[in-house]
Amino acid sequence: MKHTAVFLFLLWSLTTSYSQVITPSSLQTHINVLASDSLEGRGTATTGEIKAANYIARQFQKAGLMPRGHNDTYFQPFTLSFKIDGFTHQQTARNVVGLLDNGAAATIVIGAHYDHLGTGLQSGSLAPESAGYIHNGADDNASGTAGMIELAHFLASNNIRERFNFLFIAFSAEELGLIGSKYFVENPTIPFDDIAFMINMDMIGRYNAGKGLTIGGWGTSSWWGKLIPGIARQQGIVYKPDSSGIGPSDHTSFYSKKKPVLFFFTGAHSDYHKPVDDADKINAEGTAKVLAIITGLIAKLDSETGIPDYLEAANPHAQASRTSFKVTLGVMPDYNFTGNGVRIDGVSAGRPAELAGIKSGDVITRIGKTAIKDIYEYMDVLGKHEKGQTVEVEFVRGQEIRKTRLTF
Repeated sequence: MKHTAVFLFLLWSLTTSYSQVITPSSLQTHINVLASDSLEGRGTATTGEIKAANYIARQFQKAGLMPRGHNDTYFQPFTLSFKIDGFTHQQTARNVVGLLDNGAAATIVIGAHYDHLGTGLQSGSLAPESAGYIHNGADDNASGTAGMIELAHFLASNNIRERFNFLFIAFSAEELGLIGSKYFVENPTIPFDDIAFMINMDMIGRYNAGKGLTIGGWGTSSWWGKLIPGIARQQGIVYKPDSSGIGPSDHTSFYSKKKPVLFFFTGAHSDYHKPVDDADKINAEGTAKVLAIITGLIAKLDSETGIPDYLEAANPHAQASRTSFKVTLGVMPDYNFTGNGVRIDGVSAGRPAELAGIKSGDVITRIGKTAIKDIYEYMDVLGKHEKGQTVEVEFVRGQEIRKTRLTF
């Protein structure tokens, strides 16, 4: 009994030490830099985003992370095309990748996207006449990027060799359709089979106990429901689990490759995708509490054996969407698709699309009476339907045009 008590005390001490190390002031410092006007909104492939990438790489270097980008650098470049003022431009963007090598067999990916909307010339702004206005994206997603940086510093300097390695990735082009994370999972810089699971932080800067923290990916592993509730109670965090592995952020790319995921999100707000999402509105104390859940989870994992199992997630317990959609199809669109319609990259089990017989690779060309030419018309249509409505959906499979009835 005495030995058991000593063990429990040591475990409590370890968990407590993990949960008290990341300070609100250090988080705010990173957010102030990343969300400053000098970075001009970190638009994908812009000079401002390159400056942000350099800042993140310097932080990785200070933490002692090994470069895991291209050619022994921290950068993983990729090309993409997007429209500005109606003209298509091909540009080079880059993920920022650093490895904390603990000599372990399995690796945890800790990620956050660092791009935002720039000066409103790229798509996505919800402000009227947004062109020319800097969208600083303090919550979206300087907050998650700051959290990732601080986790890198802590885990690299805590004098504990955890039983996992940690791969830190700052993703580019999330705002243009999860392009950076999708590129990484298709071109991983470590063996993809070695990845145990992925933690994603996107918009963790506006915690409010009245709204609570959404923890997505809850249903992608049986471990999360066993390990996380106690940690959240210890931190006094109000949270809502969302079982889905698919959502409007980069964890979706990993879940689509059958990896367990966790997604931390403090909720939508009226400043979302507008020029007024600024650093002075961040709740840094709340952000530190969110990170304490992650460090607490890592501490608990060290007392377990094996790695978290993968489960195909069921319907979400609580919606984590940042949109105003009243309905969803339960699909992951292929944002890189340039043809007519919306190509489906993944389909969630038990959701409307799967129940209607739609599969990965199908291209949706019409929903109800509305022709779907691209992802923007697809999103617009979702905002016009109600739950329980049944519509006819036209889609292309191979060379064949098909129709089905779908109930939202």
